[in-house]
Amino acid sequence: MLNPDIVEDIFVRHGATSISFSGAGREPVLEPAAGETPLWPKTRVAGLFAPDADLEGLLEEICRTFGIDDLPSHRIDDVEDRAWELEWARDVAPMRFGRRLWVCPGDTTAPDAAAVTVRLDPGMAFGSGTHATTAMCLEWLDGLPLEGKTLLDYGCGSGLLAIAALKLGCSSVCALDIDPQAVTATAANAARNGVASRLRVTREPGELSGDFDVVVANILAGPLVQLARPIAMCVGIGCLLALSGILSDQVGDVLAAYRPWIEFDEPQFSDQGGQTWARLSGRRVES
Repeated sequence: MLNPDIVEDIFVRHGATSISFSGAGREPVLEPAAGETPLWPKTRVAGLFAPDADLEGLLEEICRTFGIDDLPSHRIDDVEDRAWELEWARDVAPMRFGRRLWVCPGDTTAPDAAAVTVRLDPGMAFGSGTHATTAMCLEWLDGLPLEGKTLLDYGCGSGLLAIAALKLGCSSVCALDIDPQAVTATAANAARNGVASRLRVTREPGELSGDFDVVVANILAGPLVQLARPIAMCVGIGCLLALSGILSDQVGDVLAAYRPWIEFDEPQFSDQGGQTWARLSGRRVES
């Protein structure tokens, strides 16, 4: 397997202005261990170069560096020069979640005059509403009486769930994420939506204090299981918890991890991309 760091260095030396890695096969990378950034067993590398870049030299250096006679399947395309940072807007539209909640990217507008609107553009931090796990959490929030409630968004990503909760009536929300990019994105998105004064963003789980009326954690099954007790302890007695980012065959493990503290409703499922995702929701019981 070619070392991706070395490949990236070669691309940069030959003038790449951007480099991306993506899966070239059907094997997903769902839950890397903490601190790891694994690539796919079959990885596609794409680079963007100026028209005068020495691409022949690039190909020759890759072959020479890795001691191979021929590169794997590859192609070179001419790309039209245009405002790529705005291209995402061509394919997005307002999205409704539940009865009244809408997520509107760019300058789009919800067709419902009574809509509760969150303005959010696709970005580096996870969570724009298009993934099934996020959608199920947004639908759940839309169905709750959130007026005056406090909420914790554990693993906030872009801040979408936290901002939606504030727009739906929460008096205050705490958003937690260990990723500094997520913290930056959440703060910026909250300011854009006019709710920053009621939102606290932190990277430190130790800064969480007191119980919340509602807790939502849309992360992954592995971390959800490992963090079961600290997450459950953030939920006030008799208050609500929703967990997502869980594949259907992981539901049993997550339910078992939270069973000492949470009484769950029936799981909700959603199919996307050939996979079935689950949302678990329930209420904190005395323990």
